[in-house]
Amino acid sequence: MADPAMAGQIDREVCNLAHRFVQKLDAHVRRVADELGLTPTQVVALRELSDPITARELANRMACEASNATFVLDRLEQQGLVERRPHPTDRRAKQIVLTPAGERRRADVLERLDAYSPLAALSRTQQTSLRDLLRALVT
Repeated sequence: MADPAMAGQIDREVCNLAHRFVQKLDAHVRRVADELGLTPTQVVALRELSDPITARELANRMACEASNATFVLDRLEQQGLVERRPHPTDRRAKQIVLTPAGERRRADVLERLDAYSPLAALSRTQQTSLRDLLRALVT
């Protein structure tokens, strides 16, 4: 049987390391946002806008409340980076779509996020393993 004290120590260490890694990711997003004149939440929204989605779907991807995503989308729309279009199957909903300027800005965001990503310290195989482990923990 596993030693409970050792299990607790491992839990604490994993929590500490996960927290420190999230801080590194957050600092990285903030640097990219500063470089591009965006807010960190705008960077995250642009990262997640790979295809037309609703504001609610975007909020889920961003792990925030729908009202927060709407606020961010309002700002991105004012900047000409996204537009709201009628949803093809749900007349009550709108789809969020990148404009051509938004597609260019998203490409800049992705390029800069990839350039100095904290994940770059790992090989592609290690990155895949980490992704799979994290997926197992959150599903």
